[in-house]
Amino acid sequence: MGRRFIERRQPGLEAQIANIADEIAYNNHDVDDGLRSGLLTLKQLTDVPFFAEQLRVVEQTYPGLDDEMLAREVVRRMIGELVGDLIRASEAAIADAGPGHIDDVRALSRPLIGFSEPFRSAQAALKQFLREHLYTHPHVRRMTDIARETIRLLFEAFSGDYSKMPEKHAARAAAAEAAGGRAAAARVIADYIAGMTDRFALHTRERLTGGSAAAGW
Repeated sequence: MGRRFIERRQPGLEAQIANIADEIAYNNHDVDDGLRSGLLTLKQLTDVPFFAEQLRVVEQTYPGLDDEMLAREVVRRMIGELVGDLIRASEAAIADAGPGHIDDVRALSRPLIGFSEPFRSAQAALKQFLREHLYTHPHVRRMTDIARETIRLLFEAFSGDYSKMPEKHAARAAAAEAAGGRAAAARVIADYIAGMTDRFALHTRERLTGGSAAAGW
């Protein structure tokens, strides 16, 4: 894989599909999350032409929907439109390139799986909107600060006393330190923290400090 990146070769078709499928899922999930949380509004999102177009269709097709159902249907339609265009554009690109082997796919100058230009622009505009209005929202920044501080606190607490972790992880950290020093133990601690859910990390922080971080969450 490292060699492929160095040689600037394309990934296989399955990997290309997975990459864009993730992009479609994450962007639309973030739109849905933003609306559900109240950090975004339908009115704001009409600044995105692709969203505004789907909203207009949904309002005409299902008049009288409340905002929650309206938002869900718009997101559903956005996903459907993106997937449909992805299939059509990719099918045309593959037919045009005519690869007969995985090496033919890897040797191309650009991926074969992708949107047509109008939908590529629509995706870019949606991502730009989310960057400006959701990912940098004061509430999201506050949550990010709490998450960063929570991870720092947990790491320092566990590094100072392995027994503050469950017995299995504490034993692994001690064994890692004996074999490879503190850096090896730090890797075990980092892996343990990485496996925590948000809720469990906050609960653990509260248990260790006797205070609550959830108030600002």
